[in-house]
Amino acid sequence: MAQKRNGIRDRDGAAPGADGGIAAVSQSRIGNWALVGGLALLTVLVVILDISTGNDLRVVPLLVVVPALASVFCSLRQTIWIAVWITTVVVGFRAGADGTFWDFVFGIGFAVLACALGVAACAARIRHATEMARLRSAAVTLQRQILRPLPVGTDHVVAHGLYEPIEEDRFVGGDIYEVVESPYGTRVIIGDVQGKGLAAIGAGFAAIAAFREAAIREPTLTGVVGALEDAVVRHNAFSAQTGEAERFVTALVLGFDEGGRVEAVNCGHLPPRLLHEGRSSAVTLHRTYVPLGLAGLSRETRTTESFDFPPGATLLVVTDGVTEARDAAGGFYPLDERIGAWTGHGPRELLDALHVDLEDFSGGVRRDDVAALALLRTTADVTRRPAVAGVAILGDTASGAVLTGAPAPGAAADAGESEWRIAAV
Repeated sequence: MAQKRNGIRDRDGAAPGADGGIAAVSQSRIGNWALVGGLALLTVLVVILDISTGNDLRVVPLLVVVPALASVFCSLRQTIWIAVWITTVVVGFRAGADGTFWDFVFGIGFAVLACALGVAACAARIRHATEMARLRSAAVTLQRQILRPLPVGTDHVVAHGLYEPIEEDRFVGGDIYEVVESPYGTRVIIGDVQGKGLAAIGAGFAAIAAFREAAIREPTLTGVVGALEDAVVRHNAFSAQTGEAERFVTALVLGFDEGGRVEAVNCGHLPPRLLHEGRSSAVTLHRTYVPLGLAGLSRETRTTESFDFPPGATLLVVTDGVTEARDAAGGFYPLDERIGAWTGHGPRELLDALHVDLEDFSGGVRRDDVAALALLRTTADVTRRPAVAGVAILGDTASGAVLTGAPAPGAAADAGESEWRIAAV
C-alpha cells in the first residue's frame, strides 16, 4: 500500500511511483488532440497570412521554429510528427513558389535542418530528464533504506512516523530518525543534516549508524550524544580529505525508561510538542546546545534535562521542514496553532492530519524534507508483544536490518491491529 497523501510508504522502503516518475519525464505536457488542433489552426493562419502578403513577404518558412518550441513541451513522438508536418507544408509551398532552383534547394534544406534540430533537442531533453529522474530515485531509495520502517513498538513507546523527501535533483535532504530499544530504555533521535544532496545523506548515515550502536552500548544519554559527536567529527574529517564540505547535524535525542519522565539532550533542534488530555503544548527545554559536529566551538558540556511524559500522552517531534513550510504569501506554517485541533487523535491519525494540512497550507510546494515522529507513551500494563501485534520486528537493531510481517495465526491483536500491517514511512 502506498498512499502519498497520508504519508504511508511501501514496506520495502522504495519510493512509490519511482518507475512512474522516470517514465513521466518522456510524456507530453500537451494532449494529442489539443496539439493537433493547435497545429492545424497555426498552419491555417500562417498560410492565410502568407497568401495575403504575396511574394513580398513569405511567412510559411517561419513555421520551422515550431519543432523547436515543441521540443520543450512535447514527447519525442509528437515532436517527430510535428517536424514531418512542418517539413511537408514548407516543401509544398516552396515547390509552388517562384524562384531559382537553388532558392528551392536552400529553402528546403533549411527547413529539414531546423526540424531535425528540434527533434534532436527533444531527444536530448528527455534523455537528460530521465537521467536526473533515475538519480533522484536512487538517492531517495538510498535514503529510505537507511531509515527504519515505522511503526515500531518498544516496552516504553509506540512510534509512528511521517517522512516526505523533497526529491528534487541535488536537493534531496538529510533528515534522520531512529528508535532503538536498549538495556537502558528506549532511545530516540530525530535530526536534520546541514545541506542537501548525497553528501548530506552520507553524514546522516554516519549519525544513524553511530546512534544504533551507542544507544545499546552507552548507559547514559550524554554518552550516546558524545558518540554521535565523535561520529560526525570523524565523518567531517573524511569529507575534508575527499574535498566534500564539512557538515553539522541538528538533533534531538530522547531517552525513555520505566518512569514517567523523559530525558532529553537538544543539539540545536526544535523542541517536542506534548499532546495529553485534550491539550497541546511545546515542551520547554532550558538548554539548547550546539549541533553535532560543532562541540569543538563551544565550551559547554552537554547535559540532560527531563520532562513529564504520562501514560497515554503523545509526543510529537518534527524537523524544520514542517515549521518552515510556507504558504503562497510566504508565511510560515503555524504548527502550534494547528495541532491544538488534533489533540484527540491517535499518533497515526495525528500524522495523517499534519500531512494533509501541511500539503494544503503549502499548496504542495516543499522546500525541504518533512520528517515527524509521534511517540505514544504505553501504559504500565501494556507489554511489548501486544503493542506490536500486527508487526513482527526481527533483526539486528544495531545494523538496522529489519523485517516486518503479519502476526502468526491466532496471535493476539487489539483493535488497532490493521494499523500495524502498514509500514508508515
